[in-house]
Amino acid sequence: MLEKIQAAASQIGAVVVGKHPQIRLALACFLARGHLLIEDLPGVGKTTLAHTLSITLGLGFRRVQFTNDLLPADITGVSIFDREQSRFVFHPGPVFSQVLLADEINRASPKTQSALLEAMEERQVSVDGVPHPLPDPFFVIATQNPQDQIGTFPLPESQLDRFLMCVELGYPDPKSERALLEGDDRRNLIDKLQPRLKPADMLAVQAQVRTVHASPSLLDYLQNLLTHSRRSASLAEGLSPRAGLALLQAARAWALLDGRNHVLPDDLQAVMVGVAGHRLRPAKGSATTYRARAELVAELIKAVAVP
Repeated sequence: MLEKIQAAASQIGAVVVGKHPQIRLALACFLARGHLLIEDLPGVGKTTLAHTLSITLGLGFRRVQFTNDLLPADITGVSIFDREQSRFVFHPGPVFSQVLLADEINRASPKTQSALLEAMEERQVSVDGVPHPLPDPFFVIATQNPQDQIGTFPLPESQLDRFLMCVELGYPDPKSERALLEGDDRRNLIDKLQPRLKPADMLAVQAQVRTVHASPSLLDYLQNLLTHSRRSASLAEGLSPRAGLALLQAARAWALLDGRNHVLPDDLQAVMVGVAGHRLRPAKGSATTYRARAELVAELIKAVAVP
């Protein structure tokens, strides 16, 4: 199964060139049963990554373009009265897919953004008091533009916390950009992609992630990171217990991608920026950019000794 996942990563990397670390983080996020937030400028490949990932993993894909007039029912679905049946019939929205791309999520109003909260946390949608389970696996990939762009609504902390990881793609390096310029159109490449795995394969690997061993000393290191974040004078607030569980699960997925059945401190450090960056705020000023948040995480890692 590991060979299949590595083949999937290679296929994604052939389309989204020069972004191996981000691709691996995205795969780890999915294997850990989390949701992914991609924060960057328009045009750097956020949508391409989401589409390529879903096809390669053999999962159903739906895209919703978030705008300021988008309503919650446009995402979750709506009940419509059927005269022939004399009852309301639920018509599922695009959230009922295995991979949902919430494109430019921070261009929608906070009310619409919150429509995803229950889906991401409970993996179900309640309409008119009736719960409707979502497909399994279920993976939300949301993209957002930098907060200083016109027409954006910052995601509240409760919404950010639902995302296991937040990553940034950034501009390609010169070699990768040259490959983009000289190669085929990305849409043509996506049309030619073939699934490398099946949904049943993904569920099996997700179950395997939970069996990756974390030693007591590794848990000590994780607890020390959490404790230091809560006591640090440079941070407005520390990492929550949910963040600690997210770090552990992401590190397990990262270790599994390396073919190991145990977690190392290096695994925690590898996923730390993606998992903790969007959950930390400086005590003074603000860290609105991905790089600024990465610096906060780097200081936290440096301040805690590895056992």
